[in-house]
Amino acid sequence: MAKEAQKLIANNKKAYHDYFVEEKYEAGLVLHGTEVKSLRMGKCSIKEAFVSIDRGEAWVNGMHISPYEKGNIFNKDPLRTRKLLLHKTEIAKLAGKAAERGYTLMPLQVYFKNGRAKMEVGLCRGKKLYDKRQDIAKKDMRRETEREFKVKNL
Repeated sequence: MAKEAQKLIANNKKAYHDYFVEEKYEAGLVLHGTEVKSLRMGKCSIKEAFVSIDRGEAWVNGMHISPYEKGNIFNKDPLRTRKLLLHKTEIAKLAGKAAERGYTLMPLQVYFKNGRAKMEVGLCRGKKLYDKRQDIAKKDMRRETEREFKVKNL
């Protein structure tokens, strides 16, 4: 079987910093023509985006796709809500988990997979300040050990 081609468009590093990612789901995006062209050029931001579930459908809010410069009248609103394509069972599971206290649905990545726009949605639990400090301390320790290892091996 051929290897699946993936092209990363946007990554949400802030989600990993502010939240513990418990589960990940792959969802398709419902887009219009000029939005796809803009995505192919890499003009997308998901830093302030979040996922909501309304009447059995998943929607992404706050995702910014810049208007395509040659799109003129066909361009859509850059911040409009966009539908996510998930199976009913996945939506029901996510809705149940998101209703629990402390859980939220965050977009983690936007990418093209075999020519189709996909979004990785994470079921996340918020970090406390001390959790963030621990993560920063671990990152600093790892960086220090890598630096020492590099110096020894020169």
